[in-house]
Amino acid sequence: MTLPPLREVIARHGLGARKSLGQHFLLDGNLCARIVRSAGPLAGRHVLEVGPGPGGLTRALLDSEAASITAVEIDPRAVAAARELADESGGRLRVVAADALSTDILALAPAPRVIVANLPYNIATPLLVAWLRQAGAIERLTLMFQQEVADRICAASGTPAYGRLSVLAQWICRAELLLRIPPSAFVPPPKVWSAVVGLVPHAEQPSAAQFARMEGLTAAAFGQRRKMLRGSLKALGGEALLAAANIAPDRRAETLTVAEFKKLLG
Repeated sequence: MTLPPLREVIARHGLGARKSLGQHFLLDGNLCARIVRSAGPLAGRHVLEVGPGPGGLTRALLDSEAASITAVEIDPRAVAAARELADESGGRLRVVAADALSTDILALAPAPRVIVANLPYNIATPLLVAWLRQAGAIERLTLMFQQEVADRICAASGTPAYGRLSVLAQWICRAELLLRIPPSAFVPPPKVWSAVVGLVPHAEQPSAAQFARMEGLTAAAFGQRRKMLRGSLKALGGEALLAAANIAPDRRAETLTVAEFKKLLG
């Protein structure tokens, strides 16, 4: 495919980044290609992308061996730009105009599914949690976040970044920080660094009920970080719950490993 420069696409479609949509566009083709390579083998996989914007990452995905790419985009300007790219893709790219937060994007592509996306900053965390609930239907996720969020996802217990998101993500997946990306790589540059995280779901996944219980447990445990667990978990059983899991009641949430949170589920 011979495609116009991304800056030309942005100008033609009036695609100035909108803060309200959390948009920061990645235009560097080499960097987009690195992100796609970091996603692992894509041959035969059906890739889902959220927030393609002018299409930098989408172009790199089309250059891969992915069987298909489905791009979900809420911004009508970016939808028009992506559909121009779809017209040149030989049927491999499908563009869906939708809000990813209210769409079951996994229903848009068959297995094996892989998610690769430069996520809009303002919806990145709720999107991740929604996908963690369905991780058994996903082979891999390669996602870009603000550096702070990426650090929280990958943090070890006992470190400042460790929290509820760390436990949920690592309970469901093997999480790895793959790339750090400076603000200068984006148009417009954000105020913070970004990072790409790789998530590979574990072979065994919890039931929907177990996931909901872990959400409630971690919300209570980390809701008042300075409290000892006997206090923060009082409404869930407090000392009796901790005794059953053989966890000292005077510990605090950030000291518990993911395995210990799993024990608290019983």
